[in-house]
Amino acid sequence: MFARLITDSVTRRPRRKMLTVAALALGMAVVTAALSVALDVGDRLAAEFTSLGANLVVTPQADSLPLEIGGVDYRPANSGAYLPESDLPKIKSVFWHNNIIAFAPELQFLAHTGKWDNSKRELLVDSFETPLIGTWVNHSVPLSDAKAFISGIDKTNSWWRVKGRWFIEGERECVVGAKAAQRLHLQIGDQISVNFPDPSKMVQMYVSLRVTGILSTGGDEDGALLTSLSQAQAIGRQPGLYRKLYVLALTKPEDAFGHRDPKTMNADEFERWSCSPYVSSIAYSIQQVLPGSDVRVIHRIADSEGQILTRVRSLLWLVTLAALLAAALAVGASSAASVIERRSELALMKALGAGSGMVGFLLAAEHLLLAFVGGTLGYAIGYILARIVGTKIFGVPPLPSFLVLSVVLGLAILVTLLGSALPLRRATRCEPAPILRGE
Repeated sequence: MFARLITDSVTRRPRRKMLTVAALALGMAVVTAALSVALDVGDRLAAEFTSLGANLVVTPQADSLPLEIGGVDYRPANSGAYLPESDLPKIKSVFWHNNIIAFAPELQFLAHTGKWDNSKRELLVDSFETPLIGTWVNHSVPLSDAKAFISGIDKTNSWWRVKGRWFIEGERECVVGAKAAQRLHLQIGDQISVNFPDPSKMVQMYVSLRVTGILSTGGDEDGALLTSLSQAQAIGRQPGLYRKLYVLALTKPEDAFGHRDPKTMNADEFERWSCSPYVSSIAYSIQQVLPGSDVRVIHRIADSEGQILTRVRSLLWLVTLAALLAAALAVGASSAASVIERRSELALMKALGAGSGMVGFLLAAEHLLLAFVGGTLGYAIGYILARIVGTKIFGVPPLPSFLVLSVVLGLAILVTLLGSALPLRRATRCEPAPILRGE
C-alpha cells in the first residue's frame, strides 16, 4: 500500500517531479564531472609534470659550497669531487624505486673542439673551448634482480629536441647544441675533434667524434657538445666517475607535513613521512644508498606541481559546492510548491487518521525516490562531461568509478533531504480542519 501511494503520487504530478529530477540531474552531473576530474587530476598532472624534467639533483657531499638561486646550481661544472658510476643501480633499490622514472649522470668539463677533416687529418676551423657533457642516452642499467632499467637524459629531459638522432653509447658519436654547431660550422655527419687540455703533456691527443644530431634545449646545452658518459670519462681521464646526477621521480605534492625536517620527527612521524612519496622523502632515501652524496630538490619544478595541483583541486571543489547549493535551492523551491499544491490531500490524510510522522515519511520517501533517479541520471550525464573535459585537457578520459557513483547518490540524497526539510516540516505540522474548510 505504501509503495502504491508513492507510485501514485509520482505519476499523478509528473511535471513537478520532472523539474525536481532535472534540477538534481544537472547538479549531480556537475558534481560527477568535478569529482571525476579531481580524483584523476593528481595522476594526470604528475604525468604532465614529468615532461618538465628532473626534480632531484645529486652532487658530491664533499663538493664546494653550494651556490643555488631559484633551484638552479651555479657552481662550476668542473670543480669539486666526483661520485662513482658503479653506485647508480642502488637508486632502484630504495623504497620508492617504482616512483623513480629515470635518472642520468653527467660529467662536464671544458674541452678544445673544432671541425675535423679526416682526409687531410687537420682542423678546418680554429679550435674553441666548448663545454663537453658526458651522459647516458637509452642506457641499460643492470639491477640486482637480473632485470635492466633503461634510462638516460632523453627521458629526464624529454622536451629536448634532436634534429637527427642521439649518439649510440660505445660509438665515437656526439650531438652538438644548436649554438655550438653554428659557431663551429657543423652539420649532421661532420667530424669534430675533441681534446681535454692537459698542461703536463707536450703532445695533445685529439679524439674524433661523428655528429649525429643537432640539439635544441633553450638552455646552456645549446652551446655544448654531448657524448656518452664513457666517452667523456675517457677524454677527461675520469674513468668510472660522474659529476652530477639528475633524477626524475613521480612524487606527491608536499603539504605542511611533507616540508618538515625529518630530524625533528618522532619514530611514528618519520615512518609516515618515509612512506609518503614526497619529493623530500625520496631524496632522503636516495641519499642513504649513495654514500658521499648530497641530494637536493629542484624546487622550481616540485613547488610548481604542488601549487598548480592545489589551485586546480580548489577550483573543482568550489564548482562542486556551487552545484550542490544550486541543486538544494532548486529542490527546496520545487518541494515547497509541491506541498502547497497538495495541502488538501495532506489534510485529508491527517483527517483520516494519518499521523505527522506517516505524512512526513511518505513525502520523504517520494523525495528519496526522486533523488535516486536524479542522482543516477546526473552521474551518467556527468561522466560523459568528465570524459569530454579529461580528453580536452589531459588527452585521456577518466575511468568510471563506483566510488564516485556512490558519493554522487549519497550527495543527491543529502541535498534532497536538506532542500526539502523546511517544506516537509510545514507539511507535517499543517492542521487539517482549516485547510478542509478552505481557510
